[in-house]
Amino acid sequence: MTTDLLIQPVFTDIANDLRAQGYSIVRTEQTEGFARDLLAQLHAFEADEFHQAGTGRQQEHQLNSNIRRDRIRWLSRDTDAEVRWLDFMDDLQRQLNRQLLLGLFSHECHFAHYRPGDFYRKHVDAFKGQANRILTSVFYLNDNWQADQGGELVMYRDDDPDTELLRLVPTLGTLVFFLSEDFPHEVLPATSDRYSIAGWFRLNSSRHGRVDPPR
Repeated sequence: MTTDLLIQPVFTDIANDLRAQGYSIVRTEQTEGFARDLLAQLHAFEADEFHQAGTGRQQEHQLNSNIRRDRIRWLSRDTDAEVRWLDFMDDLQRQLNRQLLLGLFSHECHFAHYRPGDFYRKHVDAFKGQANRILTSVFYLNDNWQADQGGELVMYRDDDPDTELLRLVPTLGTLVFFLSEDFPHEVLPATSDRYSIAGWFRLNSSRHGRVDPPR
């Protein structure tokens, strides 16, 4: 295990939340520390390292600014901050597999930069029975964010996609998990630059005899 033992009870809280309601929201001193390091790393990247995000995968991948307008950069193990975050998520993956028997095989994630006015329309991260994304994570990197700046994550009920389930202000260190197939959600426009890390835990699947690549 690579994660500080102080964070281990959080893993159990996340597992219990997912078992009970399909989503979990946590914020601790440890997650705030991760967020500050990752935000500093994000600001150190060159602007041209981010590219316009699209929708769909592989052959179905397309850019559509009417659906989403954020810019992204996939995380790697090139910097200490990224390594610590990816190790944390690897530890969480093992704990969730142990406690919930989810069969999570891999994890992928990217930095996301929403400029003022950017948004992501209502969508689901995986269609039931058609994809291998099982669990979505969103980690917010916005220091001193105020509610009137907008940029909320809005989640909707699976059995009634027009009914709002919760609305979350993207404050520094807030970490959200939800079952990828079960919760339609959207990102509302903000008045300031908004930063986060979006990630997905996946099952192992293959296409044409080859393991499905992580992205």
